[in-house]
Amino acid sequence: MHSVVERELELKLVLSPERSIPVPARLTYRTDDPYAVHITFHIGSDHPVNWTFARELLVEGVFRPCGHGDVRVWPTKVDGRSVVLMALSSPDGDALLEAPAAQVSAWLERTLRAVPPGSEAERLGIDDGLAELLTPTPADDLYLRDPWPSDESSDER
Repeated sequence: MHSVVERELELKLVLSPERSIPVPARLTYRTDDPYAVHITFHIGSDHPVNWTFARELLVEGVFRPCGHGDVRVWPTKVDGRSVVLMALSSPDGDALLEAPAAQVSAWLERTLRAVPPGSEAERLGIDDGLAELLTPTPADDLYLRDPWPSDESSDER
């Protein structure tokens, strides 16, 4: 059985040090995709913007700067409030988003209870899938049988 942990919250798209605009977003974690977090940004267009990246990156980013390339996350304070900043980069552009640290942390805690760190691989069922793929079938016996019986099997002289 798979479950989903979601949280709606309002992020801020940072346009400059003095200016930001609110962006409604949804954080989603699915136990059938245990390594990833999904963020959907509702930007007032017909299609929301979706980002997916490692849950571990967001967990670490709540405490210290982390990430390289397309996704970087770090904690800071803005006007005395604890926030988590997410710098996202894509071919379509870059964005710096500010999220309330307490809300992100509470949501992450729920995901960590749903699938504790280190147990993600168990949720994927990789071992079960491999065992199923590697289980011999009756057709394997036909495939593995020698198609040319040995000439030495007969004792005719």
